[in-house]
Amino acid sequence: MDVSIVVPVFNEDESLKELCSWIQRVAKENSLSYEIIFVDDGSSDNSWCEIETLRETDNNVKGIKFQRNYGKSAALNEGFKAAKGNVVVTMDADMQDSPDEIPELCRMINEDGYDLVSGWKKLRHDPISKTIPSKFFNWVTSKVSKVKLHDFNCGLKAYRLKVVKSIEVYGEMHRYIPVIAKWAGFRKIGEKVVIHRARKYGVTKFGGFSRFINGFLDLASITFVSKYGKRPMHLFGTWGTIFFLIGFGVSLYLIFSKIANPEFSLSNRPPFYIALTAMIIGSQLFLTGFVAELISRNSPGRNAYLIEKKDGLS
Repeated sequence: MDVSIVVPVFNEDESLKELCSWIQRVAKENSLSYEIIFVDDGSSDNSWCEIETLRETDNNVKGIKFQRNYGKSAALNEGFKAAKGNVVVTMDADMQDSPDEIPELCRMINEDGYDLVSGWKKLRHDPISKTIPSKFFNWVTSKVSKVKLHDFNCGLKAYRLKVVKSIEVYGEMHRYIPVIAKWAGFRKIGEKVVIHRARKYGVTKFGGFSRFINGFLDLASITFVSKYGKRPMHLFGTWGTIFFLIGFGVSLYLIFSKIANPEFSLSNRPPFYIALTAMIIGSQLFLTGFVAELISRNSPGRNAYLIEKKDGLS
């Protein structure tokens, strides 16, 4: 199969038929064998009914229905598990992403050798309250991760199949998939300017200020996990040792001062309490490192989701 198109869906019943027809036309015109995997993320409208109807008329349409809303990362993760195409393309269901971009994205993966190609909505049809924070978010993420992209949160991306089968997406990590892929060893990450269309149906699911707070917390989390997930003692042990040695060094200085001058008082000197605190913190960090080494980062059930139905998938 040439391409799998994974489409997370949350209350987008008005757009699904038109989006599906558009993808079908593009695939036919470019002689692409394809599958469309709609992942209904606990929609409260008729999205799942629309998916089932589309499935009846086209066996290339497949559906996954969550029992409740888990978020975009969960939807993508389940879509990635089901995908079989040589290239996996993700796009939003609101029709702000153009299916006409799919052939070129596939070409960049197959012919140019990219592992991942991310869309860049250079000209956006969004209010300034969304575009300005987004630019700041993308700038910070690029600096921290060293992945040179302009638009991490663009829903239109293409991946080599091996990439999506090698990574795990959870929480709100979908916007950091290029970062996750890079730290998984996929270094050839490209970017393509894509058309950003104005929303035709429904309302935006933009989460406002909390979305960006959660985004930066996730960035800190993924940075920590990628660097120290397999070796937490290297972080906790290093800082624990530093704090303990500082406290121990100050304690030795105070003890020798007391030996040299019996009238020297320890109990009323701030360095004495600072030294004790540093040694306690150092010991706690060191023990935390040991405990972290014993706990698996990939705990059972972290990426288990209650799927109510599947259509067209075994």
